[in-house]
Amino acid sequence: MSEKIKLAEALSQRKDLQKRIEQLKDRIKTSVKVQEGDAPLEDPKELAEEMDRCLKRLEWLIYHINITNTQTLVEGKSLTELMARKEVLTKCIEAKREIVNHASELFDRYSRNEIKYVITIDIKASRKELDNYSQELRELDMKIQSANYSTDLL
Repeated sequence: MSEKIKLAEALSQRKDLQKRIEQLKDRIKTSVKVQEGDAPLEDPKELAEEMDRCLKRLEWLIYHINITNTQTLVEGKSLTELMARKEVLTKCIEAKREIVNHASELFDRYSRNEIKYVITIDIKASRKELDNYSQELRELDMKIQSANYSTDLL
């Protein structure tokens, strides 16, 4: 299976294959059990063979995508490193945004006897930090996308 394709195309094919495998699985499930006396709408054996071909292609793509990601350097770092940083940045932004939003919620007090809440973080500084992380994430994503479109699959 020696092919000359870009990493971005391989990633797209991987996504399409994953969807196709799910669809085939559902179609097989529909065809493997029918009411007595009825015939299945499709031959489950043919569908299973097609699913096997898709799974083999998916395995090939995943292997070559992973090899390409580990060996492709962008500014001295592998694509694998950049993707790990992107994943952690995304989780960091989600968590910090949730914390800032929680701290920013307004609580109505109807009398002096009700509990008064005090914010224990600097909201302005936290939002600035979120903006910086978000910018880093956007720039990192652009580097990864650029590499995906310019790198041949190994």
